[in-house]
Amino acid sequence: MGFINPKLYLAFTKIFCSNESREILMSFLNAMLYAGESAIEDLEIIPPYLSAEIFGSKDTYLDVKAKINDGKTVIVTIQVLNVAKYRKRVLYNAAKTYGMQLNLSDRYQRLRPVIALNITDFEMFPNQLEVISRFAFKETQRLFDYPDSEIELVFIELPKFKKELDQLTTLTDKWIYFVKNTSNLETVPDTMVAVPEIERAFQIANDTNLSQKDLDELQKQEFWIQDQQGAIDLAAQQAIERGMERGMERGKSELIVRNIRRLIGEISPDIQTQICELNLENLDDLGDAMFDFESVSDLVTWLQQHSRNFTDDI
Repeated sequence: MGFINPKLYLAFTKIFCSNESREILMSFLNAMLYAGESAIEDLEIIPPYLSAEIFGSKDTYLDVKAKINDGKTVIVTIQVLNVAKYRKRVLYNAAKTYGMQLNLSDRYQRLRPVIALNITDFEMFPNQLEVISRFAFKETQRLFDYPDSEIELVFIELPKFKKELDQLTTLTDKWIYFVKNTSNLETVPDTMVAVPEIERAFQIANDTNLSQKDLDELQKQEFWIQDQQGAIDLAAQQAIERGMERGMERGKSELIVRNIRRLIGEISPDIQTQICELNLENLDDLGDAMFDFESVSDLVTWLQQHSRNFTDDI
């Protein structure tokens, strides 16, 4: 037996947004938003206004949208890749969901609060230890609530959740563990069976219950995410290497400039800039050649020969 990965868009929507997911989603939202209390007694799962119809185009759109019993709308997104401008799109999704409640002739009184629940497979707030963070409109100095603070942002940062199976004590713990670790399990843990909604979620996540078409699509999503993450990691490593190389170039160029001053006297700022723009190989060559310089003109001649950007009017 194996289970699909809830962190994938297709898997997440199958588990939480299908016709048989109403009780599952209520339990999940009560755990994520209300610390496991039964605050949500009823909800309606409605089609999200954004979808991923073209494979690979989904960065962060609405995976689940529901209207709960007190009139609030809850939107849920799950984001695996830490992409640029993600935080702005979180705000955009919440604001658009809030604004789309009204037609042109509607009054503002029809607006109801929106909660944007965002689950990330990366750290949003590296300097904070808490797994769950909540944001609302507050006065910046005295921290009292805005009277109509009707948009709330909630973040679940999966990498910060470190609990193992024997440490799961709350409904919140169990649901976060489910989202983070289900794809690594082979059987349903006993501690999860005790919650009927989670047991049912495992049944939906059982890969034997999916068609071959769905399994192929999930595999494509998994491979696409791996490719994108690989590209992000490679870009980060290249940036680090470029930064290290540039730091070495800067340190070596500064040392060479000091030594040249000792050998032939003061040099102009333009010449100093030209030296600083040399790569490591040319800096090594200059470090060897400078002991043969008798005047600034010798240095100028050498730079003309080794730098395409050097001009005679330095």
